[in-house]
Amino acid sequence: MNSLPSDTDLVLVAIVPNPKDLELARLLGWYRIPLKSAPKVIAVDYIAFYQTAAFDENNRWQIKYISPVKGHELTTRSQLFRDQKDHPRANEEYFKIQIGDLIPLENPIHADRWRRITFLYTTGFLMKNASSVRDLVVEGEEREILWKSLKERAEKNGDYNQPEDNIKNLEIDFLKILLEWDKIKEDK
Repeated sequence: MNSLPSDTDLVLVAIVPNPKDLELARLLGWYRIPLKSAPKVIAVDYIAFYQTAAFDENNRWQIKYISPVKGHELTTRSQLFRDQKDHPRANEEYFKIQIGDLIPLENPIHADRWRRITFLYTTGFLMKNASSVRDLVVEGEEREILWKSLKERAEKNGDYNQPEDNIKNLEIDFLKILLEWDKIKEDK
């Protein structure tokens, strides 16, 4: 049975770079995230797929599908695509996120203007009630609850090993930068 997330479910909004990747997710039941650009926490309840400019005019810059997350594992690109053993990134590590069926949203969530998105955490409640991508941003006290929940989930799954974060007074834009900061430091 396809169902939308409950209000308290954790949802990761992730980009789908092109229609082929969305079709792979639908047919094979998994989505890939390169380890070097992965968000801090991938142990979420649902993943929502933000379709990029590579999609046609009626499908770009929006979230049309969501899927329950069944689990994840670390693997290499060559294990994901056995016919691409000679690919330049064949030996790079990827998270393979096992997913359920793609659930079409009754009302797709559009970017009210073009947005460059990598990953965004949100809640089931916001996901079900959003009319634009901007509506998915968790604010106020709920933001602190979301981060504590993500940290607890990651610690339980062994995905997170950071000191206690005090993010109560951080601005939303700074939080988005902070999500990618560790990845920037690792690349240097």
